[in-house]
Amino acid sequence: MRRQLFALAVLSAAVTLGAATSAAAAGPAWQETGTSHVDSLSGSQGLASRADGSLVYRGLASVPLDLRVKGWNHVGDPDIAQGDVFDAYQGADSATSKMFAVTTPDGKRYEYVHPLDAGEKVNNSFAAVSPDGQWLVSGEWGDQNRLQVFPAPLLNPSTPRTGGTLPQAPQISLDKPVRDIQGCDFVDDTRLLCASDDGSRTLFPEDRPLLQVDLEHKLDGGPVTGHVSSLFALPQRSVCSGAFEAEGVDYDASRGTLRTEVVPPGVCKVATTVYAYRLG
Repeated sequence: MRRQLFALAVLSAAVTLGAATSAAAAGPAWQETGTSHVDSLSGSQGLASRADGSLVYRGLASVPLDLRVKGWNHVGDPDIAQGDVFDAYQGADSATSKMFAVTTPDGKRYEYVHPLDAGEKVNNSFAAVSPDGQWLVSGEWGDQNRLQVFPAPLLNPSTPRTGGTLPQAPQISLDKPVRDIQGCDFVDDTRLLCASDDGSRTLFPEDRPLLQVDLEHKLDGGPVTGHVSSLFALPQRSVCSGAFEAEGVDYDASRGTLRTEVVPPGVCKVATTVYAYRLG
């Protein structure tokens, strides 16, 4: 009898596991649809899609001279919301603030400086604006249990109209630690996709994973928890060998297209590869 009960238990577990696996396999997954390349000097840090489908890229050469003179020597993965381009800037390791710049469709640029809070890192890796245009999400380097949230410069009525000081809002607390997030973008009100440059496989099974962060509710100015899961390893394909670098992420909601950037190693790093995906 015990043997029969054990056999039934094993069979039941196998059926349950098979059903769960089938259900997971039946769900939509991101399918790679193509690749393109962009000059790394002007496009290796990130990208964002305009309403007409054209892309804005950012790289080392994208930092305007006047901002570089002010000490803002690095620009991260950008975003576009309501026609405005949002850029994340950082300075030297000794800097005591970070900056978000908003460029309007008519070319006017407004600078919003955030003085670092206690324990906050100087890194400003990306800008991701919520679909309602009210909140801006960013992140720091290294191991983190949070994503930072700010009122969206210019679009959130709590922010000054022509630039100024930008305070931090309550954060997104992550239920799993993440490492070296290079870029994020919203898929909808409660989901972000983020590129991690972590190749250690100690936090997630994948080498340089694309992570999904599901929020318990849409951003509303209060604290929120985000559930982190790993979707797949970002591609590392090149004729050159060495360490790749995961960079920016963009989701074009109008066309359902996800794009990620990976910088190849060695002499091949002069051109960044852009991978395109659609849910299939």
